[in-house]
Amino acid sequence: MPPPPNPNSARASNPIHHERHIRIIAVGAGASGLVLAYKLQRSFRNYSLTIYEKNADVAGTWHENRYPGCACDVPAHAYSYSFWPYQKPDVAPTHVYASSAQIKAYFKGFADAFGLEKYVRLRTAVVGARWVDDGKEEGRKVGWEVEWRNEATGETGMDECDVLVDATGFLNEWEWPKVQGLEKFEGRLIHTADWPEDFDFRGKDVGLIGNGSSAIQVLPAIQPHVKSLTTFIRSPTYIAPPMGTSDQREYTEEEKQTFKNQPGALLKHRKEMEDGLNKYFAVFKKGSAEQATFHAAITGLMRTRLASRPDLISALIPSWSAGCRRFTPGPGYLEALQAPNVHAILPPTPSNPTRSGDVVSITATHVTTADGAQHGPFDALICATGFNTSFRPRYSVLNTVTNRNLQDEWGVNDDARGYMAVAAAGFPNYLSVFGPSSPTGNGAILSALEAQVDYILAFLDRFQTENIRSFAPKQQAVDDFNDHVDAFMARMVWSEDCRSWYKNHSVSGRVTGLWPGSMLHFREAIKEPRWDDWEIVYDGNRFAWLGNGFSQTEVDREGDVSWYISEKDDSEFASRRSRRQALTGKKKVPEPVKAKL
Repeated sequence: MPPPPNPNSARASNPIHHERHIRIIAVGAGASGLVLAYKLQRSFRNYSLTIYEKNADVAGTWHENRYPGCACDVPAHAYSYSFWPYQKPDVAPTHVYASSAQIKAYFKGFADAFGLEKYVRLRTAVVGARWVDDGKEEGRKVGWEVEWRNEATGETGMDECDVLVDATGFLNEWEWPKVQGLEKFEGRLIHTADWPEDFDFRGKDVGLIGNGSSAIQVLPAIQPHVKSLTTFIRSPTYIAPPMGTSDQREYTEEEKQTFKNQPGALLKHRKEMEDGLNKYFAVFKKGSAEQATFHAAITGLMRTRLASRPDLISALIPSWSAGCRRFTPGPGYLEALQAPNVHAILPPTPSNPTRSGDVVSITATHVTTADGAQHGPFDALICATGFNTSFRPRYSVLNTVTNRNLQDEWGVNDDARGYMAVAAAGFPNYLSVFGPSSPTGNGAILSALEAQVDYILAFLDRFQTENIRSFAPKQQAVDDFNDHVDAFMARMVWSEDCRSWYKNHSVSGRVTGLWPGSMLHFREAIKEPRWDDWEIVYDGNRFAWLGNGFSQTEVDREGDVSWYISEKDDSEFASRRSRRQALTGKKKVPEPVKAKL
């Protein structure tokens, strides 16, 4: 691996915070991997980065998910990087809620604009990672060995890095339903996350398994074109109004021109959308007035839209609180569900307790549900059955020093216990974006993603400018954090008995898919690393980073060596409260005490 035989020797002849070379490997070139590359390129030097991406293009889940009706369930202008709005007319969203194709074009355009694809190896999956540390200082071998496979050719190889970043996200590894006989089906078998371009559903008898976000989008998109559509609904769910501040609609030409030509107009619109997402967190608290108000509103809306179908009202409106499962806005879904060519196989109700929409077996042409009823025949089965949301890495992550494997540890009872959504005890120099306990449903998601990447960069910066060998969160810190998470979740609707991917598709498991607080709470919590929670190992003397006694400013001939002299105190505030108030600009910042002269 690349580090010099004795890292301290280079530091002794250089100024304080000398930037040694750092090698980084990231897994995944979706929203997380791309913004990591951008921020590294913007702020760092003397580094190398490779992003391994299993798909044929960047954009992650938005490259994979292209089924009819696929779109983001938050407003498009609230689903963009905070610093990079939709820039070009050909990728600007035509509607308030953008299609998957438009979102992919956004991320593709972002990568092109900043030349980020030079870091990406497409069609190359990471299949294993091994942490090695021989314990030596001279001629040492320490870091990650990463095994990769070319998905097109089958070629395999090995790479090495100082720091490994998992940027695969939480909606990346799609899953077939665990149903007996699935492989026996002789018609077209399709997963929404792997939609074939050549599939023509027009005039066909189609079965749809699942009633989560994907099913709620695909059903109204294909319903007008199929001969018949049988939808298997295992459990009730709330069909929410659109998130944010607006219903789905097309932007007018006047609005588009205003966003393009009027300074500040698009920023104002983006902030309005983001504000809407950041102000509904209290809805998720058990027994809150906000929860009661929202529950009444959402059930009232569903009853109105299903007024002519009391059978659907009793089967679809849950008994658990609104928000226990992820909100699933469904423009047109309830209306399409009532179409003459749609047959809904519904979950049990008090008046019909033996009925079931749970698929238990499949034959060459038919589907059998748990109540023994047979349905079909079908020309095609669409599985809208979601993703593996256990947070268990899809590739082996092995610490060869301790023989611990993160796949195994987080696979036990599907109970992923990480640290602050970004790390795992016992796995040095391993960081993740949207690991367990991330704010996947707590507010504006890309804002949270950026905050996580900034947190990761703080570790990369310290690793590069000090003689750190390895860093990993302490086990006690991880245990304390997860104890806090569990206690907090008991007060939230997310912990109620509903089947949710927040609990890895279980009814009563631990909530591992959400942060214990709002998105703004998350941003504050990870703004600064708690270094005392980390086990940091140094090569040699931990103060070797002090170097040769000179500052970097002194050796920069163009640097201002008296930069701290000013006519007023414009230094950063010392308290978190004052820094926050100065940042948000909403409250008056304390004035400095005037000196008596």
